[in-house]
Amino acid sequence: MSRQPRSSAKVAFTKSPTLFPDQVSLLLQRGLEITDIVKAQFYLTQLNYYRFAAYCLPFEQDHATHQFIVGTSFDDILNLYVFDRELRLLVLDAIERFEVSLRTQIAYQLSHRYNTAHPHLKPELFGDLLEYANSLGKLSGDVKRSREEFIKHLAQKYQEPLPPIWACVELLTMGQLSRWLSNIKLRADRQIISKSYGLDEKTLTSFCEHLSLVRNLSAHHSRLWNRDFTKTTMLPRHGEEALINGLFTLPDSDRRLRKIYNTLVMLGYLMDVISGDHHWKQRLKSLLDTHQIDINRMGFPADWQARSIWQ
Repeated sequence: MSRQPRSSAKVAFTKSPTLFPDQVSLLLQRGLEITDIVKAQFYLTQLNYYRFAAYCLPFEQDHATHQFIVGTSFDDILNLYVFDRELRLLVLDAIERFEVSLRTQIAYQLSHRYNTAHPHLKPELFGDLLEYANSLGKLSGDVKRSREEFIKHLAQKYQEPLPPIWACVELLTMGQLSRWLSNIKLRADRQIISKSYGLDEKTLTSFCEHLSLVRNLSAHHSRLWNRDFTKTTMLPRHGEEALINGLFTLPDSDRRLRKIYNTLVMLGYLMDVISGDHHWKQRLKSLLDTHQIDINRMGFPADWQARSIWQ
């Protein structure tokens, strides 16, 4: 007997939109403590209830009924939301600084190794020619659309199809940088860029791919604090002792490896390399102390503060 195909019929969405005062009433009915009704309603006029509800999940005792754990307050959830927003800003700050540094290293190393201002116009330097063509086409389009005066000046004055690499890299996003880096043909070329950060080329390439995802999530205001990342990063096996010991190494199947902790370790390490101080890591520790967040949901090991990377 042949198996009947599963029905794919869809049903109508029948829920009605809820007024702001009614949203507050709904939270109260579910057991949330709200001491300042006016304040709660004000925040809900600024935060989409659907977004706010995502931060309620850790405080629910029953997800089916959305009943809150006894003693949970509106301020508890708001504190978590504010923490996550500030975490995104801190992560974006680190990614921006690393992105600028990586642009510098790619442009400097490739132009000097091949004694040309236009290594990006040499397809023989790249492994996957289809990927190269796609990346070059995207870069060409960005150059044509750019309103940056330095790009318009170089494009108008010189005969080459694109400006020099040290100008072009200023138009590349983290995702584009990741694709250009991973497609460099010779391992030695990738390695000399990676050594600037005390990492091997496989680790740096993997981390750049991961950071592209993290950056996009952060820029679009998505949750970071308890997210399971679909694209994780390869962890270095060799390198600076503080980095290796600071990372949370677990079996690949362990869900905690999909959390943000190891991303923060890598970013903290890179900020030390780039800036030469521990200011970014201190800001992160201060953020955690201020908001008193459950860091288990971020994949932090129990002994994280004792690890030398955080000292």
